[in-house]
Amino acid sequence: MADAWQSRTYKSRRGRGFASAGSLVQTRVSKAGESRGFAMTRLLTHWTEVVGEDLARMCEPVKVGFARKGGLGATLTILVRGAAGPIIQAQSEVIRARVNACYGYNAIARIALTQTSGYGGFAEAQAAFRPAPAAPPVPTPEIEAQTQGVTDPGLRDALAGLGARIHARQNKGRPQ
Repeated sequence: MADAWQSRTYKSRRGRGFASAGSLVQTRVSKAGESRGFAMTRLLTHWTEVVGEDLARMCEPVKVGFARKGGLGATLTILVRGAAGPIIQAQSEVIRARVNACYGYNAIARIALTQTSGYGGFAEAQAAFRPAPAAPPVPTPEIEAQTQGVTDPGLRDALAGLGARIHARQNKGRPQ
């Protein structure tokens, strides 16, 4: 047990304070992505933002394969769920353009579709990444008028934000 306290990782972590969870798993996510040909983990973690919410519900990237001859462009293999194969095939050029925009250059030349069940057992199931939360609601003029009497600007902004969130929650699902 004393050896664990004297370990190299403990000494290197000492004095730096807390580390964010993202920085602790970044190397493992990068290694897993690189083993499947993904040079950028952003394509895996932000798939919904890259291709759009509607397409992301029907498909997910599996791997990026490069030609053995060293040709230009890679092949992106996409796993398609259910009967969405023809829809994804029709949108494959749009997906290719969006993925290349994510990479910043024409990295993907072809898209191959694999249509199988994307849901495995407990060991095979992959965690779905969620997009960033939406921006907080903007305070309405009525809320601004109610908080106008507060002299502290920080408190006034906090109360206006709270009122906007309460108003948004009460009106959820109702047409505005």
